[in-house]
Amino acid sequence: MTGGPETQAEFLSKPHGFATRVLDSDIFHSFKQSKLTMLAALVTFLFIFGAVFAPWIAPHDPFDLASIDLMDSLMPPAWEQYGDPRFLLGTDDQGRDILSGILYGARASLAVGFASVLFAATLGIGLGLAAGYFGGTFGTIVMRIADIQLTFPSILIALLIDGVVHGLFRDISREDTAYGVLILSIGLSFWVQYARTVRASTLVERNKEYVQAARLIGIPPFLIMLRHVLPNVMGPVLVIATINLAVAIILEATLSFLGVGLPPTQPSLGTLIDIGQDFLFSGEWWITIFPGAALATLVLAVNLLGDWLRDALNPKLR
Repeated sequence: MTGGPETQAEFLSKPHGFATRVLDSDIFHSFKQSKLTMLAALVTFLFIFGAVFAPWIAPHDPFDLASIDLMDSLMPPAWEQYGDPRFLLGTDDQGRDILSGILYGARASLAVGFASVLFAATLGIGLGLAAGYFGGTFGTIVMRIADIQLTFPSILIALLIDGVVHGLFRDISREDTAYGVLILSIGLSFWVQYARTVRASTLVERNKEYVQAARLIGIPPFLIMLRHVLPNVMGPVLVIATINLAVAIILEATLSFLGVGLPPTQPSLGTLIDIGQDFLFSGEWWITIFPGAALATLVLAVNLLGDWLRDALNPKLR
């Protein structure tokens, strides 16, 4: 430090904890400058909050059969004629509250989305690190498998894996394996992006001096990849994970809508839309419109966060 005693004292008196570094970072400054990003973050937070605390804030429990009355079925929203204040957004054909269904459905959709992205990132990062660091035959095989998978749309990969798993385990009911199969299907359809990105970054990092120095002092390759290479390739991975979360939610909703995702007894946003589309042209529009609007809003908010994060982590755009 080159300042006088007063300047040094002021510097030393300032807090330099993690929170302070975050608030003073370029990324947080970029976040504050974008009103649209702040709105997207607020919407995403509200969805996550509502999903996590759905059992406590939902007006009704759509899983409690004792509280469901068929006499309350197909009620319009509360502000419509014949609406009931107990059901703000109306009810479905079984008398379940739409608002409560959206909260619980978002819970299922977000759970599958986060878990599948975590699974895909873990698998893709691991294979990408190994392929980039060791190279050779292993790296070539991993990349050729990735190239082959890229020729197929993600939805077809997910449908194929779903069909194979349920074909192999016919004795197990779909309700018992629905979450696991969805996470496996979506995760295996996404790992390629992480593997290719991490491998490309690892090929650059492995020849740098800090990696060479770690090799010279005898650090095992696994620890070099984990402690030294991985932190320096996480920037693009975070961007991919954020964008993939929105895609995973859409993919889960698509699979559930097609009848190969979560069953009606475990409603997600896709399942609610599937249930409501049978009544869309008979006048009960609220059964599918409100869950569809919730899904579109959530995906749009997460996508906007992903776009902002991509720009914020790109040094060329700072």
